[in-house]
Amino acid sequence: MSVTEERATTEPTLARLPRRLGLSGKLLLLTIPLVMIAGLMIYVPAIANFRMNRLNDRLAAANTAALVLDAAPSGMVPDSLARQILTSIGARAVAIKMGQQRRLLASADLPASIDHDIDIRDTTVWSAISGTFEMMLERGNQSIRVVGPAPGGAEFIEVVIDELPLREAIYRFNRNLLLVSLLIGVLTAALVYFALHFMFVRPMRRLTDSMVGFHENPESAARIIEPSHRGDEIGVAERELSAMQRDLLSMLHQKSRLAALGLAVSKINHDLRNLLASSQLLSDQLASVPDPRVQRFAPKLMRSLERAIAFCQSTLSYGRAQEAAPDRRLIAIEPVVAEVRETAGLANDATIAWISAIERGLTVDADPDQLFRVLLNLVRNAAQALESHPRNDPASMQIRVTGRREGAVAILEVSDTGPGVPQKARDHLFEAFQSSSRPGGSGLGLAIAAELVRAHDGDISLVEGTIGATFRIVIPDRPVELLSIRNERRA
Repeated sequence: MSVTEERATTEPTLARLPRRLGLSGKLLLLTIPLVMIAGLMIYVPAIANFRMNRLNDRLAAANTAALVLDAAPSGMVPDSLARQILTSIGARAVAIKMGQQRRLLASADLPASIDHDIDIRDTTVWSAISGTFEMMLERGNQSIRVVGPAPGGAEFIEVVIDELPLREAIYRFNRNLLLVSLLIGVLTAALVYFALHFMFVRPMRRLTDSMVGFHENPESAARIIEPSHRGDEIGVAERELSAMQRDLLSMLHQKSRLAALGLAVSKINHDLRNLLASSQLLSDQLASVPDPRVQRFAPKLMRSLERAIAFCQSTLSYGRAQEAAPDRRLIAIEPVVAEVRETAGLANDATIAWISAIERGLTVDADPDQLFRVLLNLVRNAAQALESHPRNDPASMQIRVTGRREGAVAILEVSDTGPGVPQKARDHLFEAFQSSSRPGGSGLGLAIAAELVRAHDGDISLVEGTIGATFRIVIPDRPVELLSIRNERRA
């Protein structure tokens, strides 16, 4: 299934998903209750504190009135003056206790009973809050006796006041406080919302838009997000998303090339079959007719074969085949190395010296055909590196193959005295289409070698610090099951 078909099958599923509240809406719904909770935490203590301040003001005014009334000669104060004093402090009676004596300093229109007693001296925060809301929920004009500390040597002072004026004052303060709190809450919510929107929501929306756009057209480089210079988690997410999109784009382009390979291979196979059939007819004529016409048919045969080789080489520029599982067995490595030398055309090549340093009788637990391909790819790369940088002294152009055993591990090394592997190629050394630094190279030799070595549970690596390039192949022996060995010996 192609990328377009996969995207077409997933888009109806995404379209059926219910539309949910966006991140901005969720942020707004979260900001409003949080601001309301913060305002409530300020509102409740403020209302209770206002009521306690008003009661303390009454006590302070009563203390002043008590000093005036107590200073009168023989404690005698005209009723008209006492009423004026009580009216000025908003009280109906003022009394003071000194020692065991409780003295009523002034009174006017005392109620028949006292509805509420409030002692400022032992009022707690909870009692102040609960008392305030109880007062706001009451109706009518109840009487309140407020007790508080007294100046001088008096034990306490008490004042009787009406509840209605205090409740009305609390209502006015409550209205003003709600308006101010609402204004502050709206401004705070707006500031918090816009701050979070610009700091987090917009970058997250940019990330989601980039992901949605890349999903719609993953083969367009214009849909890749351009990461910002933020150093927080959002900046990390932007950079990682950009890197992931670039990797996916590269993989999709590679898949597109491999998909095009299918059509290319079918065409190449068709033409190659015709070319090889023509070459076979010519070779049959050359073999059956001993005639001077051989000189005339030979160039045609060579041109046909050259075309076939060119077609085969073109396939190496785009794809590779899936390798089969290795058929492992113990094999002697020296004949394989000798066959590699002959196949690479180095047996009769005097320009490149061949050095083989294989331990006597060294065996490797491997698939002989696949190991041959691994060594042949490495040797051909070494020969091509030496040929691309020829030297005046032929003795300095060498290819060396060494082999040794370390316990249950066989180690083979292929080295040359060429220019080495460029740094650009080292970054993607064993990746297909990436490691070639030679013009016309396909970048598949090392990728095929790495795949075959890993199929043997081995490892291939570039040895650092050597002249030219040295590749080390490590192939471990397969684990031996003692039970199977015992059964073989019994058989």
